[in-house]
Amino acid sequence: MAVLGFEFIQLAEVVAVLIVLAVLLSGLKVINEWERIPVLRLGRYVGLRGPGIIYLIPFIDKAPVRVSTRLQTVSFRTEQTLTSDNVPVNVDAVMYDKPVDCEKVFLNVESYTDATNWAAQTTLREVIGKVDLNELLAERDKVGQNLRAIIDEKTEAWGIKVTSVEVKDVVIPRELQDAMSKQAQAERERMARVTLATAELQSAQKMIEAAKMYEDSAGGLTLRWMNILYEIGQQQGTNTLMIIPANIPIAGASPIGLFTPPALKKKAEAQEQQKPRS
Repeated sequence: MAVLGFEFIQLAEVVAVLIVLAVLLSGLKVINEWERIPVLRLGRYVGLRGPGIIYLIPFIDKAPVRVSTRLQTVSFRTEQTLTSDNVPVNVDAVMYDKPVDCEKVFLNVESYTDATNWAAQTTLREVIGKVDLNELLAERDKVGQNLRAIIDEKTEAWGIKVTSVEVKDVVIPRELQDAMSKQAQAERERMARVTLATAELQSAQKMIEAAKMYEDSAGGLTLRWMNILYEIGQQQGTNTLMIIPANIPIAGASPIGLFTPPALKKKAEAQEQQKPRS
């Protein structure tokens, strides 16, 4: 019996030693490169630990959370938010932020992810209420920059740095979409008509200038007429019978014909009248 009692005591001592070793080794922690952990010793904050292998005193030190220093992506949206011109819109946005002061992240806010998300949503509503629909649709980058500046100012006390905010999508009511589509179509038709009218005006001005040049040049008008006849003859699939008047003015000639410019016609008539009659 004495031998059995001695063996039992030895076994108990071994078990106790193993338990003590397990408790002591339980304080070893491995922290990743991108992680930091705050340490509380008997309820008091004593600093951050990591990365690598750290040791926490069992039952004395505690590490409530692990804070990741990597860039975080937060998607948020607002529904039925009125713009400055009273148009209800649904806006989807995405925010990129990262903790830069882990001590503030741990001590100043209970859940920095939830706090940052709610701050982003309320700020988005505020910014949308200050811009009209056209600005929201056309200047998303500017709206995103305003959002980033305001949210970053709110989260600075929490140790969070907002790097950028992007507006992904803006959804407007279907009725307003139809009205905007009709407006855009009408605007395109107006621009098309203005462009056509401008082209007609320029064409008319050039034709007037050409007519004035042909008025003083019988040779130029002859060449133009011959070019027109050539272009007509080059058309494929047509059989054209052309009757060419015999009195078409030729460069260097002075007969008065059907195609003689008025100025040259008057000049030729005056010369005919000045000739001595036999």
